[in-house]
Amino acid sequence: MALTAETESRLYRSLRVAAGAAAHLVALGFPAAVAVLARPGSSLFSWHPLLMALAFSFLMTEALLIFSPETSLLRSFSRKVRVRAHWALQLLALLCALLGLAIITYNKHLNGKGHFVTWHGLTGLLAVLYAGGQCAGGVLLLYPKLMKNWTLAKLKLYHATSGLVGYLLGCASLMLGMCSLWFTTTVTGASWYLAMLCPLVTSLVIMNQVSNAYLYRKRSQH
Repeated sequence: MALTAETESRLYRSLRVAAGAAAHLVALGFPAAVAVLARPGSSLFSWHPLLMALAFSFLMTEALLIFSPETSLLRSFSRKVRVRAHWALQLLALLCALLGLAIITYNKHLNGKGHFVTWHGLTGLLAVLYAGGQCAGGVLLLYPKLMKNWTLAKLKLYHATSGLVGYLLGCASLMLGMCSLWFTTTVTGASWYLAMLCPLVTSLVIMNQVSNAYLYRKRSQH
């Protein structure tokens, strides 16, 4: 029996709501699990995985989900409020990422180890630098008159697209971190594969959200 267009729309919306709810749970659950594993305060290094998980799994994911029409925790608030919350979460994410980067750099210095010699280290450095550039680029949305040859709609589109690239870089850094000696000796078996799924789940949800926003904007132009 064929589904009607209305039924398909409701089903699709229900799936998006379920996926968004899963993303919220993963965004919070993953850093919580990392905190249990790392036991922050037990060593200088222990703060690095927690801060990076907070930055790229929790804060950055929630900063992007704020604009989800189905699963935003602030969807009943005005866009102005959501934009401010997005800014606050992104800045907190950047601060956590910078602190996490500084801690691992100093820890390697203390232990006489090389800096940024692994794919995880290089990707992590790129993700942090990209996040800083993305936050700086967001200023253009607050003061669009600085870019006289660009419309506000186009600035929003490019900011969202570049933000997705930065978010995927952060998720890639987390996944590469789960291939490190510390993580693979701490987490084994099915738990390791379950942990690897966490950034994948949130990445798919965020990519779907951005692509739908892009399609909606394209339709509204015609």
